[in-house]
Amino acid sequence: MSYREERRADQVAAAEQAREDKRLMLEAQLKAKEIEAEQKRRDAELKAEQARKDAEAKRRQEQADKKARDAQKAARKAAKAAKRAKLLRWLKANPATLFVAFVMVASIVPALISQVGALTGASVNGAMAALLAAMLEGGAWAITFMGKQAEDAGREPRKYRIATWLTACAAAAVNFWHGLEQYSAHPWVAFVLGGSSLFAIYIWDLKTHGSHGKTKAEKREEKARREHAAARRKHHKEIAAQADRLKSAMPYGALDDELAFAAAWRITTGAEPAMSAELYAQATNATLQLGAAFELGEHVRPELLETGLKAAQFNPFREIAQKATTQAGIGLYGSQESAPKPPEKLAGDTPSGRSDEELEALLPDALAAAAELVAEGAQISAAGLAKKLTIRREDAKKLRDRVIAERKLHVA
Repeated sequence: MSYREERRADQVAAAEQAREDKRLMLEAQLKAKEIEAEQKRRDAELKAEQARKDAEAKRRQEQADKKARDAQKAARKAAKAAKRAKLLRWLKANPATLFVAFVMVASIVPALISQVGALTGASVNGAMAALLAAMLEGGAWAITFMGKQAEDAGREPRKYRIATWLTACAAAAVNFWHGLEQYSAHPWVAFVLGGSSLFAIYIWDLKTHGSHGKTKAEKREEKARREHAAARRKHHKEIAAQADRLKSAMPYGALDDELAFAAAWRITTGAEPAMSAELYAQATNATLQLGAAFELGEHVRPELLETGLKAAQFNPFREIAQKATTQAGIGLYGSQESAPKPPEKLAGDTPSGRSDEELEALLPDALAAAAELVAEGAQISAAGLAKKLTIRREDAKKLRDRVIAERKLHVA
């Protein structure tokens, strides 16, 4: 191939390569523009989405703020309504308080005006007269409120009430003197002005300090308590003295009067309060005597037995002692109980019953069975002995008579 042809071929290849490079460059530019456009589109979408979210968030926040404002407004409205309802309920429940407040204002204002006029007429300048009048009338009320606060705190308000009435009397004297000079033609006005200061204090005292005093029931209870304490110290001097020693030995307030007296009673007598060894012994002795009488119950008249049973119910301390009829060995309604079934016939029993010698041999067992019946609170009866000894009813009747006779001799 000649030089020219080679050169031409190189030029053609170079031109072809240039076109290809240009095409690739154009494609790269187009691709870059497409990427840029896509990125701008995405940025625009993101921006629009963010704007939509911001708008939605703003709308929700505005709605939440509006709801919060509405809730606060409703709460304030409900609070105002509750206050009005509470005030109306209080006004309906306390009409006397409203009237007392009205009367107090109607009494205080004329009293202050009268005191200012009295002090001004006594060559005291206006400001000084107003201050002195406020000191007289306001001082009485200041001491009154201090007394109420002391009473609510549980302190004795007596000194405050005395100071209140002294100050109120001083203010009343000023008003009375001014009324006599100002209304000499009508002296009753002086009494009204003088009483205005005292009247307001008095109705407040009735309303708050409890000037009505204690109720009759409270007075009766206090009197009964005092009489009970005096009777206790009179009848139980040693135990009351022991209770005082216990209270003084313990920290203050650790024992009240009742606990101290109960403890002193137990220490002194060894028994629960109201009981003692002597009383227990007396009750036991009476119970035994009553039991001895009841053991002959089947041999006495029915009306006498019924009287004894009713008398046995009068036990002063049923929670301390058992029933007398139970301790005596006879049930309260033992005679009405159905008899148990007779025991089965034994091989040694005969139709005519046991002999006197056999019954004499059974007497110790019968006495033991009778003691068991008494311990169980049952009546000493033929049916009970027959069941305990497993003997015939006829033999048990004979043994019952022998047992009752033996116990009667033992008690005697």
